[in-house]
Amino acid sequence: MTDFNKNMVVTATFLAAATIAIGAFGAHGLKNLVAPAALVTFETGVRYQMYHCLAILALGLAPAIPLKIKKTVFWFFIIGILFFSGSIYLLALNEILPFNSASIGFVTPLGGLTFIIGWIYLGYSVLSLKK
Repeated sequence: MTDFNKNMVVTATFLAAATIAIGAFGAHGLKNLVAPAALVTFETGVRYQMYHCLAILALGLAPAIPLKIKKTVFWFFIIGILFFSGSIYLLALNEILPFNSASIGFVTPLGGLTFIIGWIYLGYSVLSLKK
């Protein structure tokens, strides 16, 4: 296993653990603090973050995928997690934050686009691999 593969696996495991903690906070700590719709929004951020943690884990363990492809997809997914899930968390918590997080709403679709680009790049790159 290369150092980068190891780093991807370790990053995925720590992000997954953080995702579980964030999800538990949302499920237990927020239900009396925010509106039900905001809680559903928060859960969407958690779900997409976990999907991509698992994808990063699988990518780090996939020996057939070249390192260049892995690095590119890894960074698309990390940026997607930060922009998509991160902005969703802030937007869902807007009513209890000391500042108005609505102004960063434009970041959410950029994060989603980053996820999409990462998946398309991965699929196209694997499809283009020579035997």
